[in-house]
Amino acid sequence: METAMRTHYCGLIDDDLIDQTVTLCGWVDRRRDHGGVIFLDMRDREGVVQVVFDPDTQEHFKRADSVRSEYVLRITGRVRARSAETVNAGMASGRIEVLGKTLEVLNAAQTPPFPLDEHHSVGEDVRLRYRYMDLRRPEMQQNLIARARITSSIRRYLDEQGFLDIETPILTRATPEGARDYLVPSRTQPGAFFALPQSPQLFKQLLMVSGFDRYYQIARCFRDEDLRADRQPEFTQIDIETAFLNAEEVMSITEGLVRNLFREQLDVDLGEFPHMTWADAMERFGSDKPDLRVSWELISIDDLMAGVDFKVFSGPASDPASRVAALKVPGGASLSRKEIDDYTDYVGIYGARGLAWIKVNDRSAGIEGLQSPILKFMPDETVLAMLDRLDAADGDILFFGADKRSVVNESLGALRLKVAADLNQIADGWAPLWIVDFPMFEGDERGGMAALHHPFTAPACSVEALRAEPEAALSQAYDMVLNGSEVGGGSVRIHDQAMQQAVFDLLGIDEAEAESKFGFLLSALRHGAPPHAGLAFGLDRLVMLMVGGQSIREVIAFPKTQSAQCVMTEAPGTVSDQQMRELSLRPRRTDTPATSD
Repeated sequence: METAMRTHYCGLIDDDLIDQTVTLCGWVDRRRDHGGVIFLDMRDREGVVQVVFDPDTQEHFKRADSVRSEYVLRITGRVRARSAETVNAGMASGRIEVLGKTLEVLNAAQTPPFPLDEHHSVGEDVRLRYRYMDLRRPEMQQNLIARARITSSIRRYLDEQGFLDIETPILTRATPEGARDYLVPSRTQPGAFFALPQSPQLFKQLLMVSGFDRYYQIARCFRDEDLRADRQPEFTQIDIETAFLNAEEVMSITEGLVRNLFREQLDVDLGEFPHMTWADAMERFGSDKPDLRVSWELISIDDLMAGVDFKVFSGPASDPASRVAALKVPGGASLSRKEIDDYTDYVGIYGARGLAWIKVNDRSAGIEGLQSPILKFMPDETVLAMLDRLDAADGDILFFGADKRSVVNESLGALRLKVAADLNQIADGWAPLWIVDFPMFEGDERGGMAALHHPFTAPACSVEALRAEPEAALSQAYDMVLNGSEVGGGSVRIHDQAMQQAVFDLLGIDEAEAESKFGFLLSALRHGAPPHAGLAFGLDRLVMLMVGGQSIREVIAFPKTQSAQCVMTEAPGTVSDQQMRELSLRPRRTDTPATSD
């Protein structure tokens, strides 16, 4: 009978195993030759252990002398305590070592494309091209192990709450969800295309109509859109839908999921999540996903500025679609003129045409204690009233935004986070909250209306009120925000035909278009649809926050680049002419003009 390939993981060898014989498998992390004794640091997913070979085992000592970094080895040896002066407190197995008896080379390895402990000096494209090497780094192994444990915890919680894990189709049809679909040509239906799902939204609503009143899925989703640090063309959702539960009940269950997750995985008690309306969040923080670890707020001063001669302020202050707001930065008077100019350029990214400011050098000196190029444009009493409202103190700087409401909110909201990060004013810990009472609609580029979430989100008003004042309608939607990131969002869905028709009418979706795009869902709603509601978490983003990552690429095994490519497999790639013919497709010619030297 064969013995086990290995008996223990390298990183789990500890004091309890002293004097026992163990068999390890893994990679050579480091090899050192100290006075005729070979030291091998052996690594696997659980960590590193030191193995010592001395010349007494001649054949295996010689083999140990020949191995190099990243060789794959199988080693048998005896666990022993290290001497007091060689204990390595920085290693989990640092109080012991393994005295090697036998060594088998399972596979040699070429010189690594980059040293795993010097990955920071290597371009991300190189790390992604050799991702199988990058994933050997302890940080990456810990991230993916954490992701697996987080996913298991989520499944356990939802299973215990009576949810059923049900798969929905990957090959479906195009749906209007605000981003481009990835299309898959059909060989058996020439000229027709499947679409990869942007979310399981319609199918999970159909499951509610079918009577599966608590559904979840760890669902793969696809969006062909421009990428950012926290976006990927394929990503993972924790997808949840319920029937016969209202918004508060769904929020309670999903808040419980996240609180349980943080307690289990991080030993953190998040406490009760506060609720904040969308209007309040935009007014106070300029964002619908405010980071409450930063205490600073935007303060409206429209009433103070409406009558001043300074048109830059008085114009927006008198326009209902605009606002004038101030952001007080405690201690910010020490900022240099160059730093202020840099912040002016920064808010320009968000459409702001400038950044007015006032430094408070000596509050007790009144106007004389202030420094700003805009003071001459405003009456002294207005400036002093503004200082009182902002509770300005010596050493503060006040930044101002005056423009369309959306521009002020976006620019000052971003500036708030930027300056707080630069001045190290973001508190430690976790700041979760719910954002509720979103507008039902927003304006689109054609001057019409678009659903702020999706066209199946239920309004919080009657059909009559919705038709009478659609711009004032709020939706029964809710977003979970954590440290300034939206980690989940959902809503009560429309289950009533009359309400769904009213929403379609306001969105300019006629009967033919509705039937073409959503006919199967509309049919289901006519066959006894229960009240239902749901939510979806972004698993990648949630894991990123929990492990302290800066990008979701750090918690995805094989991510795409910013240009939606896999540099390791060279996907997307071309296909053969025969495959194109089978799919009834013809390549589009792209004539490249000749270039001359």
